[in-house]
Amino acid sequence: MGLGLLASITLRSKLLSPNPRTTTLLRTIVSTPDLHKPEAAAEQAAPEPDLPKRTPVAGARVHFPNPDDVIEVFVDGYPVKIPKGMTVLQACSVAGVDIPRFCYHDRLSIAGNCRMCLVEVEKSPKPVASCAMPALPGMKIKTDTPIAKKAREGVMEFLLMNHPLDCPICDQGGECDLQDQSMAFGSDRGRFTETKRSVVDKNLGPLVKTVMTRCIQCTRCVRFASEIAGVQDLGMLGRGSGEEIGTYVEKLMTSELSGNVIDICPVGALTSKPFAFKARNWELKGTETIDVTDAVGSNIRIDSRGPEVMRIVPRLNEDINEEWISDKTRFCYDGLKRQRLNDPMIRGADGRFKPVSWRDALTVVAEVIHGVKPEEIVGVAGKLSDAESMMLLKDFLNKLGSNNVWCEGNGKNTNADLRSDYLLNSSISGLEKADCFLLVGTQPRVEAAMVNARIRKTVRATQAKVGYIGPPTDFNYDHDHLGTGPETLTAIAEGRHSFSSTLSAAKNPAIIIGAGIFEREDKDAIFSVIQSIAAKHENLVRPDWNGINVLLLNAAQAAALDLGLVPESDNSIESAKFLYLMGADDVDLEKLPKDAFVVYQGHHGDKGVYRANVILPGAAFSEKEGTYVNTEGTAQQTVPAVPTVGDAREDWKIIRALSEVCGVNLPYDTISAVRSRIRNVAPNLLHVDEREAATISGSVKPEVASKVSATPFGVTVDNFYMTDPITRASKIMAQCSALLKK
Repeated sequence: MGLGLLASITLRSKLLSPNPRTTTLLRTIVSTPDLHKPEAAAEQAAPEPDLPKRTPVAGARVHFPNPDDVIEVFVDGYPVKIPKGMTVLQACSVAGVDIPRFCYHDRLSIAGNCRMCLVEVEKSPKPVASCAMPALPGMKIKTDTPIAKKAREGVMEFLLMNHPLDCPICDQGGECDLQDQSMAFGSDRGRFTETKRSVVDKNLGPLVKTVMTRCIQCTRCVRFASEIAGVQDLGMLGRGSGEEIGTYVEKLMTSELSGNVIDICPVGALTSKPFAFKARNWELKGTETIDVTDAVGSNIRIDSRGPEVMRIVPRLNEDINEEWISDKTRFCYDGLKRQRLNDPMIRGADGRFKPVSWRDALTVVAEVIHGVKPEEIVGVAGKLSDAESMMLLKDFLNKLGSNNVWCEGNGKNTNADLRSDYLLNSSISGLEKADCFLLVGTQPRVEAAMVNARIRKTVRATQAKVGYIGPPTDFNYDHDHLGTGPETLTAIAEGRHSFSSTLSAAKNPAIIIGAGIFEREDKDAIFSVIQSIAAKHENLVRPDWNGINVLLLNAAQAAALDLGLVPESDNSIESAKFLYLMGADDVDLEKLPKDAFVVYQGHHGDKGVYRANVILPGAAFSEKEGTYVNTEGTAQQTVPAVPTVGDAREDWKIIRALSEVCGVNLPYDTISAVRSRIRNVAPNLLHVDEREAATISGSVKPEVASKVSATPFGVTVDNFYMTDPITRASKIMAQCSALLKK
């Protein structure tokens, strides 16, 4: 008999033997009626974890288009509701957990090749790449376990294996993702004893500096170039340890958005060439403001050190520029310190300018004004003028008895009665809803690079059709060149063109008209043809969609038309005896009488200076507080980042002082008083960061009897890099322009 069986028999006999001293153990059964309900049983079985509430990473928000597609996952024990299709990394961001990553970017396709985002998932045999793994219902994700930490440490060791020790001389130092992750997951020593590899630097042009030995092959720049910028200039070459980023053939990066690869590069492989070795990021003061080099109004941050602008980087604004900016916006800043006007000057008898005091300069101007008739006084606002200065210029000339004031680029007989006639009515972000585009006389790639990026994004996402009427030009998305002149537009309106059926089939068609049309004699007839197209295609203008858009060129155009800067006479320049140019450099002065007196108020010695008799130095956009309205009707304000140069003053203050010397004192002593005046004329300009949509469509306008001319549409922007006084003074833009002409 086995010992186990013997022990069990003995134990059973002891338990069953009657022993009066043995205490009888009674098992009490208690019934709880509440637990018979399944809801109550579930509550007691799985109590809610008492966890502090977490905030999503970077203010991440979740939109549930369909409530039935909501799934629940658990991130470190926290229940998170997300829509189907989200990745594990995105679910962690919603839960407030920041997952380290190098290759993943919110606006680019998923590559999954850096492996830094490894997390542990329950029932998974090994860590998974959270950027490429879709979240599944009930998935339990662990981000801070020893397994996940060890996996990231291993990835970091491989990344640092060939990475050079360039941190003391690297321009990315202080804002480098690799530095930050090395602090968290890097080791204090390496086990790699072989020779580090090195890679030959590539020449991408005058804007982007390359040190390709630092590259970690995240392929962000490759994906940005092909997906966002629309140029196939960068790619991955080689295999294994010989793998490197480069151009397939020796060529420059030709995109107008190329500078954005500097921002998305997580290491110091791609940095700003003009900013190289200039400053460290902790030495700079950041000022959040807006860009004025085009009519988009991209949100930017100006980084300055002392009185000098050191660099310009983008700010996130989903409705306008997302997180990209054009190369012109990013690199024109060196023009802010070249060819500047420092002091008031008067042209002497010998034709040379001599510096004078403000009192003397204003006195000379006032004497001339008193000697001319009111109808001979003309004022022109420049491309970069803010709303406050244009309001004072208009009031000043009105008090002198003249109403001949306009903004360059708007033409001489532009109708400013309906805002829908000069705004991007669909809004910039609303263009993503469109499924058919008709571009009339506009080349958005050079006129408004960020609007062009939206159109390309829509074309890639929805395969939207694009028709183009205008001179042959270069697009970075598929399009049909329908014709070169207004006769093609007339054919579409009459239903004789094949694109007319495309517009009819579209749910949200959009027509984008270039602002160059304002300079044409038949602009009213062209707008009338477009209104007839809208009448035949009901989807073009609806209560919830206005697909007729005008793409403006300059930052001052929309505000000028809102304020009513429309000249009284079409031939005011020919009869002018006193011309006031407020930063206007592209006005045709050939028909100006020889004896006319010209005052130039501006911040750069540009084209307008050559004809001027008196120069009044003004402040640039980076040195003043001013209101601008972008092409979609959103009012935004600039913030001074650096002090003014020399004896320069803000534009509205100059006009205010001149009005006092002339004896027609304007009652505005502060910028608040000027804005109170603007509130009476155009209150939408004071609704900062709000888009004031046009409420009345152009369909209420009477029909125009004139016919469109046979003159084809022309090129509005000849040189993308030189469009205003600041960019024309920039040395960096001059280098880009020289390469563009090759």
